[in-house]
Amino acid sequence: MKKIFQILLAFYFVTAFSQKRPDNTFIKENYTKKEVYIPMRDGIKLFTSVYVPKDISKNNKYPFLMQRTCYSVAPYGENEYRSGLGPNQYLMKDKYIFVYQDVRGRYMSEGTFTNMTPQVDHKTKKDVDESTDTYDTIEWLLKNFPNNNGKVGQYGTSYPGFYTAAGILSDHPALVASSPQAPISDFWNDDFLHNGKFMLGYFRTFPVFGIQKTKPEDKAWYMDTFVKQTSEDGLQFYRDMGTLKDGYEKYYKNNFFMTEIMNHPNYDEFWQKRSLLPHLKNVTHAVMTVGGWFDAEDLAGPLNIYKTIEKTSPKAKNTLVMGPFSHGAWARETGKHFHNEIYFGDSIATYYQRNLETPFFRHYLKENSKTDAGLPEAALFDTGKMEWKEFAAYPPKNVQKIQLYLADGTLRDKASASVSEYFSDPNNPVISSENLKDFNGFTPRNYMSEDQRFAVGRPDVLTFTTDVLTEDMTFAGEILAKLKVASTSTDADFAVKLIDVYPPDFVPAQKKDGVVYGNYHQMVRSEIMPARFRNSREKPEAMVPNQNTSVDVKLQDVLHTFKKGHRIQIQISSTWFPLFAVNPQKFLDNPNFASKEDYTKAFIKIFGDSSLEVGILK
Repeated sequence: MKKIFQILLAFYFVTAFSQKRPDNTFIKENYTKKEVYIPMRDGIKLFTSVYVPKDISKNNKYPFLMQRTCYSVAPYGENEYRSGLGPNQYLMKDKYIFVYQDVRGRYMSEGTFTNMTPQVDHKTKKDVDESTDTYDTIEWLLKNFPNNNGKVGQYGTSYPGFYTAAGILSDHPALVASSPQAPISDFWNDDFLHNGKFMLGYFRTFPVFGIQKTKPEDKAWYMDTFVKQTSEDGLQFYRDMGTLKDGYEKYYKNNFFMTEIMNHPNYDEFWQKRSLLPHLKNVTHAVMTVGGWFDAEDLAGPLNIYKTIEKTSPKAKNTLVMGPFSHGAWARETGKHFHNEIYFGDSIATYYQRNLETPFFRHYLKENSKTDAGLPEAALFDTGKMEWKEFAAYPPKNVQKIQLYLADGTLRDKASASVSEYFSDPNNPVISSENLKDFNGFTPRNYMSEDQRFAVGRPDVLTFTTDVLTEDMTFAGEILAKLKVASTSTDADFAVKLIDVYPPDFVPAQKKDGVVYGNYHQMVRSEIMPARFRNSREKPEAMVPNQNTSVDVKLQDVLHTFKKGHRIQIQISSTWFPLFAVNPQKFLDNPNFASKEDYTKAFIKIFGDSSLEVGILK
């Protein structure tokens, strides 16, 4: 069983952070590998692998391109070479001084690991965080690797994306280009939590992030703590586990990160100081933030980082890229690009790598870092029209806000006095997917565009659908579900799904065997919101039974054209299992420790003046 999880973990990291690579013959022929320990200002030394082009000289200087990671810089040993360098093969062949560093407390580096290291605003000489570690690393590299051209770029996907975003705050003058890709910006709404709601589908990942090492490690030291797979039916594991409290006490009492999450249910100081967004000010160099519209892990991060820099840093050369990708899938080319069962076109990752990522780093690191690279402000993939679009601003300027009201099972342009009602039972939750094998995965991915027909008609799911569209309608930018609700209980979650309903006779350009695409209910966007945080994330409030209550659910942004002949649908429920932990529907100071005895059945109403606020691209 241990071997199964080693394979699973290896597959996750390869697919999340790597492109399909050739063998490393080119690297061995063109690069020399050096391994060094770089001292930080507090004396801690960080293990760093550096690949230097063999033809470097006083007349042929190269810039640095760096990735800092908690996921290992393997392979270790100066005679052991990676199978690929940099974020893509084009940059590898262009040649840079490629730098890989194990962050504090991970693998061969010294120190203690902290999840989402808090950023220190007013530093003394002894204060350290990821930005000071970035600064100290850059300073040491410039002084100790001759014939560099004095410029540094950085990149990374997922957790390395966070280290890239935090590294922006180093303000080192040599740092001229940063590309945070699928970065975490605030742990309250990325990865393990969505609006503070615990993402149970991540349950198997906690050994990676919550077990400290006790000595230098060149292999994963936490493998024995993985929760073992019991059957192909991953749903059975979560049903047998019981409550979140039961799962924690059975598997993760000694996992420091899980313990931190369990003990901090509200947006208190612990979470607040782990948000990068308040610190992203006065950025002056080039930043290209990259994300995937179907990234089940870090969708909020890239959008929020781009928007924050746009607001606070007028001197930054700020670019946003959002493609039809799952987590990190822009780093590998699959030819025919599918997400789950939906085909989006050919060579999508290649388009990104050739036309956006490579020119970004080439211009700022090898050409003129003081001039604009000529990239679009926003390069976004329309996931309905299946094509790239370029915008001079984001959100686009030519967007009109409209309200679509949820009434009598319809989505329409006028509010209604009607009331829709459903029955929510925490003991019989709405299932989040029909893919039972996927629940055994390291993290869920396919659900982001999955067919939602399985939820239609359930007594605990409300469905609101437009008439058949007579013309294309493009949603662009932010989406806000403004719900007016009432419940017989004192707490509830509200899961909102935005769905593209295909025509009955729909035939895709490319399809997967066995999939019925006619009347396919493709999920476009979704989010969950605990009602307890409707007024304050810091100070949760109970619902007053049977009282009309406003609950806003912010869905992440989209660029999606609902095409003529399709319909737009909203689904609403109060459970979404096992993707998210079940809300007991009884207000508790800490719902993470709810027991089965706390589970409360409830009748929940959605009033007809509830609406979906969206931007329509004109």
